[in-house]
Amino acid sequence: MAATTIDEARGGGPRFYVWMAGIYVLIAFGGFIPTYWAKLATGSFVGPPILHIHGFLFFSWTLFFLVQTMLVARGRVMSHRSWGVAGVSLATAMAGTVVLASIASMKHADILDMGDQGRRFSIVALSGLVVFAILFTLAIVNVRRPEIHKRLMLMAMIPLMQAAVARVFLALFAPPGGVGPPPVFVAVPPGLCVDLLIVAAITYDWRTRGRPYPVYFIAGSVILAVQILCVPLSSTAAWMSIARFVESLAG
Repeated sequence: MAATTIDEARGGGPRFYVWMAGIYVLIAFGGFIPTYWAKLATGSFVGPPILHIHGFLFFSWTLFFLVQTMLVARGRVMSHRSWGVAGVSLATAMAGTVVLASIASMKHADILDMGDQGRRFSIVALSGLVVFAILFTLAIVNVRRPEIHKRLMLMAMIPLMQAAVARVFLALFAPPGGVGPPPVFVAVPPGLCVDLLIVAAITYDWRTRGRPYPVYFIAGSVILAVQILCVPLSSTAAWMSIARFVESLAG
């Protein structure tokens, strides 16, 4: 009991968060093996330079998140907070590349004469960015409340994992010779798979605290709602207007 109390005072089961961060790293790197790393190794990857920058920043973020959880696990909370400033800058840069990568994808869809389909599918990445930004901002606001901060950070990573898991689904189930952006509904199953990590976090809280923190249910409900609502919302005139505006930012 004393050990548990000390553990909670240092951040509440830090080893669990290190393990979760490690899983995020494995998902982020492993999920992109068939569509990015393998093709990059063979020189067969085709895509604009922004995709490389986007990938580099996101992979760096998952490693950064792992290092941050390890710092807390080792009791180096002040170092964790000091490096957190760099984390804000990295997250901001990531957000910018999501927008730029989405624009590049929509432009490519236009070339294939699939512009509207590309604009519809852009809701997956852009809505995920909004959810990440909100949860990340709330985590920063609650930096002095570690029990809430660390859980919000854990939840903020969930939308970022969807793309990596989707690449595995793409490699396994996409029809051969398919070109252009897929329909939006294909993003739902990978999203639900990633949501199992939320279930793992809730279960851990239940076993160690006797009850989960409400932040998991609130943030989890928002994440799930966005994943599902993307399908009907992507075809609305309102979203198409937003997508066209985003695309127009590139001129």
